[in-house]
Amino acid sequence: MTHLLHIDSSIQGDRSVSRKLSARAAAVWQARHPGGTVTYRDLGVEPLPHLDAAGGLARMIPPDQHTPAQAASWALTEVLVNEVKEADAIVLGLPLYNYGAPSSVKAWVDHIIAGGLSFDPATMTGLLGGRDFVVVASRGGGYTPGAPREGWDHAEPWLPHGLSVTGLEPRFIAAELTLAEVTPAMAELIPLANKSLAAAEQEIDGLWSPEPVLV
Repeated sequence: MTHLLHIDSSIQGDRSVSRKLSARAAAVWQARHPGGTVTYRDLGVEPLPHLDAAGGLARMIPPDQHTPAQAASWALTEVLVNEVKEADAIVLGLPLYNYGAPSSVKAWVDHIIAGGLSFDPATMTGLLGGRDFVVVASRGGGYTPGAPREGWDHAEPWLPHGLSVTGLEPRFIAAELTLAEVTPAMAELIPLANKSLAAAEQEIDGLWSPEPVLV
């Protein structure tokens, strides 16, 4: 049976563009995979604990030497890695906060990078590859080539690097200028924002389409 891991990270609730787009992607996946199952994790509502001095070193110490705090942190990592391992596909809603990924997404990445679970420490071979990982991104401004803030989006370039040791390879679908309708200074950009959103929705609707039969 096929399985989807659907993750949201926005703190905007119903106002979130990334949540609407990730929900659309999850609905497309379910339509393409009747009978498939879904695990949902909401990092915006229930963020993971950041790695700290008490438990964070669990990934650098053999489990039989763990303190109680390290054992608890490692147990959470096992849960998170297993969620990925059980999934054939992953959808992550990724808003851009202060030109970077939400800290909750960074915490998720930090947790799943664990020797013996997500990569082989002897060979540094990723153990989570082979899954279709779709990142649905939303950006309040514009960061495309030629834009005044080209290169200021540090979320999309970072995530593939952050996850590289695990073998996960995210592909991105992005809607830009999402703040145009609520920011008076961006009012003239509303047509471009609508165009970007429509293009993202169209790309999402084409996900997981059956391969054409060549005769």
